[in-house]
Amino acid sequence: MTDSKSGTGPGSEPVGTAMHPARPASEFEAEARALARAVVRAAEAAHATLVTAESCTGGLVAHLLTEIPGASRVFHGGWVLYDNRRKVADLALSPALLSTHGAVSRPVAEALAENARRRAAAQHAVATTGIAGPTGATAEKPAGFVWIAVASEGGNVRAEAHQHAGDRSANKMAFAADALRALLGVMSP
Repeated sequence: MTDSKSGTGPGSEPVGTAMHPARPASEFEAEARALARAVVRAAEAAHATLVTAESCTGGLVAHLLTEIPGASRVFHGGWVLYDNRRKVADLALSPALLSTHGAVSRPVAEALAENARRRAAAQHAVATTGIAGPTGATAEKPAGFVWIAVASEGGNVRAEAHQHAGDRSANKMAFAADALRALLGVMSP
């Protein structure tokens, strides 16, 4: 996984943001399903446990994982934290972190992933926070922008930013594929 910087570059996107062209949701769905299968197999091989903390994907990552037969051996569950109050109440996210950086930020994604991993006593957790669109976008955080973070045992937390150019459904599926790819990246040699 590429570790993205928290600064900004031209066009206000964070430095290191992976830019993706528009594609239909169906293309991302096929990719996401294949990634979910690979994640479950990699977790089984490593005897690892997984959890999710999802905002903009609304449980889609968990859904994709549970579509794979045998996922219950490695996937312990997840949180859908669409509202900031849920992030604070359910995963002990610091209100100061939210007010300082905003919900769609690297620090929030990293804290969600680590807090979910600790709370579930899992080896790995993946978190998503972004703007699926078309509403909620700003110049700094346009529609199709997402932060993905993966927290692993030992305090290792990695984050990356992606910018997609699809409609809401395509963006959500793309975000889920990004999250699964990031999770697979920490489990693959």
